[in-house]
Amino acid sequence: MTAPEIPQLREPANLVCPRARWLWLAGGVGEAVLLAALQVGWWFIDQRGSRTPHIIVAVVLGVLVLAYLVVMPIWRYRVHRWEVTSSAVYTQTGWISQERRIAPLSRVQTVDLTRGPIAQLLRLATVRVTTASAAGHLVVHGLDQDEAAALVERLTAAAAAERGDAT
Repeated sequence: MTAPEIPQLREPANLVCPRARWLWLAGGVGEAVLLAALQVGWWFIDQRGSRTPHIIVAVVLGVLVLAYLVVMPIWRYRVHRWEVTSSAVYTQTGWISQERRIAPLSRVQTVDLTRGPIAQLLRLATVRVTTASAAGHLVVHGLDQDEAAALVERLTAAAAAERGDAT
């Protein structure tokens, strides 16, 4: 009989779906539109004569937003990873601030699959694994919807087969 696998904090093996970059880009564009609306609102609310501060802020903001929209989806795609082994779920998320998490299958309580409107257009899904942990749930964004559905089934079956009580 072999000893049970002991989960170790490490980089998970699987990347998310490459289409996740489009999902993250769409989210970034939404944030950019909100910033542009605030800039336009400031333009109309400000009754001073000079528009120079508005132009400077708009140009700086435009350059920063463009850089963000180019770099963020690529960087997040390189960082976001996941893996399920016979004993644990591993995730790695973030792009500026990165986080690695492990949840032993014995601690898994629920497994959820969600798909927003843009994710549905891109055939993507998010899997959330709720655990018996104060640290909260593990999330894998940007999975192919078929792969996500299979992952949910696998995790549900694995969690049900565990003898622990998830407390």
